[in-house]
Amino acid sequence: MTYLRRSLQSNWLWLLVLIFLIAFPFIVTAITGDSALGQLRGDRYRQVGQSVFWQSVLIETFVLCALAMSYNLLFGFTGVISFGHALFFGMGGYIMAILLERAGLPMEIGWIGGLILGLVFCAVIGFIVGLVSLRLKGVYFAMFTLAVAEAFFIYFGRLPATNAEDGFPLQNLPTFLDPQQSRLSYYYIVLAFVVFTFLFIRRLMLSPTGAVLLAIRENEERAQAIGYNTLRYKLLAIVISAMLAGGAGMFQVILKKKIGPEVLAVSYTVDPLLMTIIGGTGTFAGPIVGAASLHLLDSRLRNPIQIGGMTINISDSWNLILGIIFVVVVMIFPQGIVGTWNRWRRSRQGKGRGDPNDAAAGKGKIGAVTSSNKA
Repeated sequence: MTYLRRSLQSNWLWLLVLIFLIAFPFIVTAITGDSALGQLRGDRYRQVGQSVFWQSVLIETFVLCALAMSYNLLFGFTGVISFGHALFFGMGGYIMAILLERAGLPMEIGWIGGLILGLVFCAVIGFIVGLVSLRLKGVYFAMFTLAVAEAFFIYFGRLPATNAEDGFPLQNLPTFLDPQQSRLSYYYIVLAFVVFTFLFIRRLMLSPTGAVLLAIRENEERAQAIGYNTLRYKLLAIVISAMLAGGAGMFQVILKKKIGPEVLAVSYTVDPLLMTIIGGTGTFAGPIVGAASLHLLDSRLRNPIQIGGMTINISDSWNLILGIIFVVVVMIFPQGIVGTWNRWRRSRQGKGRGDPNDAAAGKGKIGAVTSSNKA
């Protein structure tokens, strides 16, 4: 009971957020009167209405949160900056789409096979890319990963088997996974995936393995000097990050019900990088705050805004606005929104009192790692 009470006390904010997200479709229903299931026509629901619309917005937000968290594991917690993260995101989507539509498998086997094979394939690609490139340092590693991701982007953009640049639609989906038939169930599935991603990364980073990853971020040479095989741990980080990014790519492709080379575009590397920096690198909540704030701003500001009798359309200037937001956040919050907040809160609490929800509290735990984790 004591442990449960402590857990509730330290995680009450996350529990409130989760409860809000679970109830969100029905909150919108209560406000607007539009059903969370859509409009009933005959024996099926048409996916229309404000509640259904906002479910789709939040589903894509969840996908971007998971993608940003996977990138933060590599960049924020391990200190490895990659410009090729879109490779894992896109390949997860392509494997799922191919197994569903082009492999000739039954619907029930196709999505399960796509999920398993997609995760395995992303892990293998992450391992190979990491094994080849992690010996490179800094910008050289980043440029190598960018080159590999761009090679896949060009390849699938010209591959006749997947309709090259046009891609192909996804139609062979079970009802509970089809956002055009049951968006509410898909909403909760993607929410569960985001919660799993958050809890998994948090548990990993609060473990001895996570302490080694933090030590590598702070000073890789010192971690090597005390006997750790840093290449092995960085490989582990990139493999886990690749699998989580691949899972996010699968959910994005199912949401759009279409696959194309755009899922391999460099924007799916730049966006999680910006989201992580704005939210706070090396924090658990940072990527979520960054992804949610930027995507929700994007979804609202890309639509015309009614002010009085005027209609203002700033969608064409969104990239400029994003750049201004990034500059302002970096100037006001040098460690990101969550990172700066955590630093200010610790300074108020007094020196020596860390925050268990902040991965920076993991610094100094390297000495507590057992010798069984050494190379």
